[in-house]
Amino acid sequence: MRIGVLTGGGDCPGLNAVIRAAVRKGEQTYGHSFIGFRDGWKGPLEGLTMPLDVAATRGILPRGGTILGSSRTNPIGVDGGIEQIRSNLSELGVDALIAIGGEDTLGVATRLSAEGLPVVGVPKTIDNDLGATDYTFGFDTAVQIAVDAIDRLHTTAESHHRVLIVEVMGRHAGWIALHSGLAGGANVILIPERPFDIAQVCEYIEHRFASHYSPIVVVAEGALPAEGTMALQDQGVDAFGHVRLGGIGAVLEREIGDRTGKEARATVLGHVQRGGTPTAYDRVLATRFGLHAIDAVHEGESGVMVALRGTDILRVPLADATRELKTVSLERYEEVEVFFG
Repeated sequence: MRIGVLTGGGDCPGLNAVIRAAVRKGEQTYGHSFIGFRDGWKGPLEGLTMPLDVAATRGILPRGGTILGSSRTNPIGVDGGIEQIRSNLSELGVDALIAIGGEDTLGVATRLSAEGLPVVGVPKTIDNDLGATDYTFGFDTAVQIAVDAIDRLHTTAESHHRVLIVEVMGRHAGWIALHSGLAGGANVILIPERPFDIAQVCEYIEHRFASHYSPIVVVAEGALPAEGTMALQDQGVDAFGHVRLGGIGAVLEREIGDRTGKEARATVLGHVQRGGTPTAYDRVLATRFGLHAIDAVHEGESGVMVALRGTDILRVPLADATRELKTVSLERYEEVEVFFG
């Protein structure tokens, strides 16, 4: 078989580990050959390829990002996009695709599978919000990067008696904020699932200062104030129709300063969370996903995604991956509220 591999959406620590594992086992154990599609779905849509074999994947295990490149190209939104992909795959002699990505990338994979193209998915998102798998690789690395930043900011907050706000990624799900805030000893954690009351946030901050300590606020980029309490700026949308996020940290900096009279400073971690060396956990999980993905392709499976359940890697329908996002439950959020203020 000749198998195409692509990585779509935002880059993520562990992508190269998936590619390496799938190619290593596919070539050495099964005798398959591979072709890399560049820049997400733009690759098969426009026929952008690169050689992909064991030699090309040596040394990439600890590297962040993706050697294949990525993009947010949405072929479903292109006239004749699916047929163009079908034609390009046929011309290149590609028998199956391994698509590594998050909600949007796997949504396209689901559609292509329904159109009869053999596709196996691998879940990737630092947000950890895909419902069909317990964890996604990249999440552990993103949380560790955020915790390292929070640990450092504690000393600055105490030295200058400031409110320090840490904005982390998380469009619809607050898992990074929840885990990093809890592990980093934050005094307030704000997530998309729970609209916040800015007055209550300021009460927590005042209470923290009253104890002669300085507060750390961790906020997910998609966190929203309760209706009518704060105004937010429209950021536009991307190719998949998602609102471009970012800026909640700056808004909180201004509001908290105005309401409490305390000096507040926001730090936006942004793409720092996506970059650099993946943690050991993410390297192992990504490697296991790659090994099981090539097994599924070899066995003729299509329309499935590899998923972590407990400590096992299972195959689930691709449609399950994007049917419902995994968000932070009220019960999980209430666990950490005891540390607020």
